[in-house]
Amino acid sequence: MTTVRTRIAPSPTGDPHVGTAYIALFNLCFARQHGGQFILRIEDTDRQRSTAESEQMILDSLRWLGLDWDEGPDVGGPHGPYRQSERGDIYAEYARQLIETGHAFRCYRTSEELDELRETRKAQGLHLALKPEDLALPEAELRRREAEGWPHVVRMKVPAEGTCVVNDMLRGDIEVDWAQVDAQILLKSDGMPTYHLANVVDDHLMGITHVLRGEEWINSAPKHKLLYEYFGWDMPVLCHMPLLRNPDKSKLSKRKNPTSINYYRRMGFLPQAVTNYLGRMGWSMPDDREKFTLDEMMAHFDIQRVSLGGPVFDLQKLTWLNGVYIREDLDDAALLAALREWAFNERYVGQILPQVRPRIETLSDVAPLAGHFFAGVPPLDEQSFADIKLERETLLKLLQFLVWRLEGVTRWEKESLLAEIKSLSGAFDLKMKAFLAPVFVAITGSATSTSVMDAMAILGSDMTRARLRHAIAVLGGVSKKQAKRFEKEYRDL
Repeated sequence: MTTVRTRIAPSPTGDPHVGTAYIALFNLCFARQHGGQFILRIEDTDRQRSTAESEQMILDSLRWLGLDWDEGPDVGGPHGPYRQSERGDIYAEYARQLIETGHAFRCYRTSEELDELRETRKAQGLHLALKPEDLALPEAELRRREAEGWPHVVRMKVPAEGTCVVNDMLRGDIEVDWAQVDAQILLKSDGMPTYHLANVVDDHLMGITHVLRGEEWINSAPKHKLLYEYFGWDMPVLCHMPLLRNPDKSKLSKRKNPTSINYYRRMGFLPQAVTNYLGRMGWSMPDDREKFTLDEMMAHFDIQRVSLGGPVFDLQKLTWLNGVYIREDLDDAALLAALREWAFNERYVGQILPQVRPRIETLSDVAPLAGHFFAGVPPLDEQSFADIKLERETLLKLLQFLVWRLEGVTRWEKESLLAEIKSLSGAFDLKMKAFLAPVFVAITGSATSTSVMDAMAILGSDMTRARLRHAIAVLGGVSKKQAKRFEKEYRDL
């Protein structure tokens, strides 16, 4: 009998997402239910955006939640390396095989030509999916570009018509029209594989038997099924999990909700409460109880109990559950230990002391001065911004632009943040002090406190952005009309 092997394959391109933890939890529980193994693989083929810091945050946050893996980049295993960036030769070899067997081709089309092809198809009311025949160059032109060494990608061949049927553990047979499936890029011009090739090759070589992933991958399933057929391999059993939703049923996104595990950790949520809550996302215990441990979930897990309606990630509900855990599971000694681990530890306090020491005369000055380092979202109201000499619209725009700018910061360090703020203050034609005045209030909750730049660096990306978003909400929020205008102005910067 085949050993069940599942995997999670996050990209280290930002903060660790609760959606990653949700999918990891269900993969872990499915593997353990069948006495199998759970593997962690890092999909770092996006060389521009992948960072070692982000990878470490993923490992740390999943471990914090109690989600341990049997094989991975940090623990090793018989199917390594477990970082895709270290497996380039493997993908190149399999891409070459597909070209030789006639299932893939080198495409020398420029991005301008591709845009033109898509525009033409759009104007003709055709599917935007580009097929091998759409991308084909005249033979002489193809030979010229080859001889001159033009950059190229490797694309897979896909049928022009007909239907692909993909079986899903929860959804049964899913039909996708081949007309909607494009000639997918498998190898990028820099030699790196796309998700599609790397995912199929790795899952096969690592012996993955079941792929539990988000439902956003349903449309890619035909490409993956076709690749398995081209290679002559058995495809793992697929299971597409429902996406996490905001309370308004939109897809969970950092624009509306804190989505990083780091945020929940920094806010003082208990890991067992977060894991328990993620387990309630579209799944329930046989006795329907709300509160259960990870071990209990693994003992009673049955994938067929997953409901396909989009599970709502409700911060209020998670907060309530966290309170239940604190009251029911933590005695005074355990609560003290949790507080120490959360924020009252040498590593964290050590970052704050240099901020407060020059500003205090008695030890009792510390709490009022540094309270924002040990808090969640500051208690703000409109009056908090009364002394800021900016029009309401400009104030909202400043905070919103800053949120967007900070979403793109890959290295969360004071120098990087300073560079972004200098650049934005220039765009607003404001001196740094004037630009930072409302930011100061949003981040620290007052107009007089420790350095706001240092506070942002210490608090981290998620807590910083959450506080800025909270300030925007307190000031009445950005209307849809304003949002459109702001986005256009932001793009023009």
